Amino acid sequence: MSAAKPDYLDLPPIRAVRGTVRLPGSKSISNRTLLLAALAQGATTLREVLDSDDTRYMLAALRVLGVRCEEAGARAVTVHGSNGRFPVKKADLFLGNAGTAVRPLSAVLALCGGEYRVDGVARMHERPIGDLVDALRQLGADIRYLGNAGFPPLAIGVGAVRSPGTVSIRGNVSSQYLTGLLMALPLLGARTAVRVDGELISKPYVEITLNAMRRFGVPVERDDWTTFTVPAAARYVSPGELYVEGDASSASYFLAAGAISGLTGGGPVRVEGVGRDSTQGDVRFAEALQQMGATVSMSGHWIEATAGSDAQQRGKLHAVDLDCNHIPDAAMTLAVAALFADGTTTLRNIASWRVKETDRIAAMATELAKLGATVEEGRDYLRITPPAAWRAAAIDTYDDMIRAAWRRPIPIISTCWPGSFKSEAWRLTCLP
Repeated sequence: MSAAKPDYLDLPPIRAVRGTVRLPGSKSISNRTLLLAALAQGATTLREVLDSDDTRYMLAALRVLGVRCEEAGARAVTVHGSNGRFPVKKADLFLGNAGTAVRPLSAVLALCGGEYRVDGVARMHERPIGDLVDALRQLGADIRYLGNAGFPPLAIGVGAVRSPGTVSIRGNVSSQYLTGLLMALPLLGARTAVRVDGELISKPYVEITLNAMRRFGVPVERDDWTTFTVPAAARYVSPGELYVEGDASSASYFLAAGAISGLTGGGPVRVEGVGRDSTQGDVRFAEALQQMGATVSMSGHWIEATAGSDAQQRGKLHAVDLDCNHIPDAAMTLAVAALFADGTTTLRNIASWRVKETDRIAAMATELAKLGATVEEGRDYLRITPPAAWRAAAIDTYDDMIRAAWRRPIPIISTCWPGSFKSEAWRLTCLP
């Protein structure tokens, strides 16, 4: 009998780190391209697909829906497209806590002419989906809530779907609603405009969606960030082969480690697989690090960070006041980097954290306080003052991407990067 896996990691303090990390594929790009490949005409081989909880749930759901998905080597899968209609017309789908699967897949299923039940873990029942459902109902979709109104689980029926010409959707809760709607609209076969009501948050994630749709043959017209138009007779066509670029959110952990460890003789740390040419907004985390006093170098395919000379002399990063709307996931790493700053750091415009896999504002405030930090939590902001004295602590990861920190930021990321602590992609030297 094999020993039970421990539910914790004991992380000793380290003084510094330097080296290179090859990033895994982006979760956001992986799940978008898996779904688009399933809807496309023809077979698509996707390479460097992230192996994570979210992508496993997406792949399992696609197979239940009758889509043939075959392993095509390490980190690669060949998806045989269904040409816009899933073969299986009645199914129950369990998608865990995968928001990148639940929102887009629910939208697509609502326009597919079948009967489906979409469910997830208990936390998914607390993550709102009402704005997306309201938009889909404008198209004639038949969707019922099986629990609390506005939240999964959902029962999707055969609706009399059609394009009304224009459909509206709120943009200030989650960009995944707009992503799901846009990805589904080509199934209507009619020109449809989407009007975004209110400020659209997390715009870079919508840009990822538009880039992915373009790769599969559907160009979306964008008028500023207020109106998006899917052309008539749009349909997804396989590009044949597609490489998933490295995950920019994951890059933030190691870039921050390079900047922080540079304060005590470490650094630099280089991440490979994402760089200046990235389609992901979280690559701009590097700019935030620069504002905090890091020295950042960048090419088209890698980024490197260490502490700048001024920060090295003072032994601290600079405290900053930042609007984080453009880097919503990577901003969590800034919260950890703030522990090594010379004053109070404020992270603003992060309301979307509250509807993620956990309430990330509350979770981050709770865990940073355990380490001795003073944290002020608002509806859409965190204000972090470094600890006067560090405290050892047991950090809860909430089955999410929340960072565990033990005198240095250490990522615990089973959801996004399984096996990350023992990976051939790491070429890092840690100094005790």
